[in-house]
Amino acid sequence: MLPPQPLGDLLWRPIILQFGGDQAPAAARRWIHRGLTSQDVVDTALSLTTRAALQQLGTDLLDQISTLSTLVETHRHTHMVARTLTQHAVPTTFGAKAATWLSGVIGAYEQLVAVSAPVQIGGAAGTLAASTELARLQNLPGDPAQISIDLAHATAEILGLDPSLPWHTERSPVTSAADAMVRCTDAWGRIAADVITLGRPEIDEVSEGHSDGRGKSSTMPHKRNPVLAILIRRAAIAAPPLAATLHTAAALANDERPDGAWHAEWDTLRTLVRRTVVAGSQCRELLAGLDVHPDRMAVHLEATAVPTEQQAMAEVVEKSPSATYFGAVDHLIAAALDRAHRTLKDVT
Repeated sequence: MLPPQPLGDLLWRPIILQFGGDQAPAAARRWIHRGLTSQDVVDTALSLTTRAALQQLGTDLLDQISTLSTLVETHRHTHMVARTLTQHAVPTTFGAKAATWLSGVIGAYEQLVAVSAPVQIGGAAGTLAASTELARLQNLPGDPAQISIDLAHATAEILGLDPSLPWHTERSPVTSAADAMVRCTDAWGRIAADVITLGRPEIDEVSEGHSDGRGKSSTMPHKRNPVLAILIRRAAIAAPPLAATLHTAAALANDERPDGAWHAEWDTLRTLVRRTVVAGSQCRELLAGLDVHPDRMAVHLEATAVPTEQQAMAEVVEKSPSATYFGAVDHLIAAALDRAHRTLKDVT
């Protein structure tokens, strides 16, 4: 329920609309910023912009889940050699490999959508003292403290943010958003690392899709560099230290409003958000255009003596090895696809 008038219109509504007073109605200008501290305005703006970034990332992740589901289904029986510690290990399928990519992206999406985007309204020391005092001095009907709280909740509703207690020095809204973005770059970095490795000329099991001029060398025309995967990997490497800075700032947020720790967030979070959003778009493009080369996978599998573990298992029970050695891969793929289907169904 909206708070009593005129406090609701005169106190924060102009700030809600534009976070500034130059174009506010003349009658409202003297009220702007009353009851709000500068951190309230900046943190609320931070929530708005971070929410927009998270929404974009959510859209990209859902698209990736759909693309990866198709990739997994298409190649669930495409045989290849699994590699552990850089060496050939046992047989697997490219569908199984892509299913691990898919599981990572789904996990990132689940963490992302759980992130809250809270409004920040607390006044100078997080007590709502000024707005409560204004309500009391104007003799507005009802409990002045409750009017102040209702006004904060109304602000959140108008902005589409989550209602919240003041969080001036409780910075989990920032660190949880940062952690969700790092979870994204972790998942994408893992995909990019595989694409880079499997795209080496001597392996050539996958390659980035063609794009005019991308990855070409002016002096070495035989080269086609995996540019998208490289840029994604850059973001994945850089994201965790940025999040670590935000966690450090959160741990050092002192008193009722911090001196320096809060200020260290601004450029750090902006950089993390920008790089994550760009990497999300790049991974979306990478997956959509990925070329898979089953013939090369078959060549490497046939040329390598990978059934040694299978033979060892057979010797334990003094039996002959089975005809194949793909374990429960079909069931594992089915579980990943089912999880993807439920995720996509939940948003339709």
